[in-house]
Amino acid sequence: MEYKHLIEKTSSPFWAFAIHDGHHVDEALLPYLISDEDTRLREEDPQTGSLAELPFNRFISATSRFQLDLNRIRKDAVYLQPEQAWGISVWDKELPTDLINTLYETHDAMYAQIDELIQATIQQYGYFVIYDIHSYNAKRNDRFEEVDKDKNPEINLGTAHNNPKWRELIDAFISSVRQQEVGLPPVDIRENIKFNGGYLSKYITDRYGAYGCVLSIEFRKDFMDEWTGQIYPEKLQSYKQLLLHTKDMLHDYFADEERK
Repeated sequence: MEYKHLIEKTSSPFWAFAIHDGHHVDEALLPYLISDEDTRLREEDPQTGSLAELPFNRFISATSRFQLDLNRIRKDAVYLQPEQAWGISVWDKELPTDLINTLYETHDAMYAQIDELIQATIQQYGYFVIYDIHSYNAKRNDRFEEVDKDKNPEINLGTAHNNPKWRELIDAFISSVRQQEVGLPPVDIRENIKFNGGYLSKYITDRYGAYGCVLSIEFRKDFMDEWTGQIYPEKLQSYKQLLLHTKDMLHDYFADEERK
């Protein structure tokens, strides 16, 4: 069974991950899939792969989180129960055990690959930073619901799993975002309001947190209609530029560290 994803390497210690960008489900699983396409798309993170088009190394998933969710621990990475998937029944009860086990084995294999990528980055540069890019829904009731902006920041930055040594870098990222002019009012970025960072962040920081930082960047879906899937290109482009402009902050931070 195939897990479709893209890995692009460049001469950089920085990575952009978009592990929920994908919508593909393997043909072997389709006979057992009972959730409809629109419902799945609503809970996926479309266009996060576009937001990850940065001059970094890139890891972009083309496979739907409804096939295998890399941001969940192994035992929860396949949505076998509705409570694992926002109350959605994803699979027929007859989903074969051998397919389930293959999915779990794929989870193991993908994390082994991620280990290799991070270890190689550390070996080459001595440090790394990952932009773990996601998006989230803020209109749970219907498309005309008014967003509660107090509880739903424009960008939720998940940082809870990081080593405290990266506090200065996290603050520099937040400051860089707030200083950019991508519209009025200024970008509302806050830490750990809706999400703290998922399993990918925890896994990497537990193992390699002395060498690098994972910034789990959750964009409220202001760049699209989260109910219909319609994209707002200008807003999407403004968010991509926002991430692009933080690159200088990263280079400045590590240049200062090298001078210390």
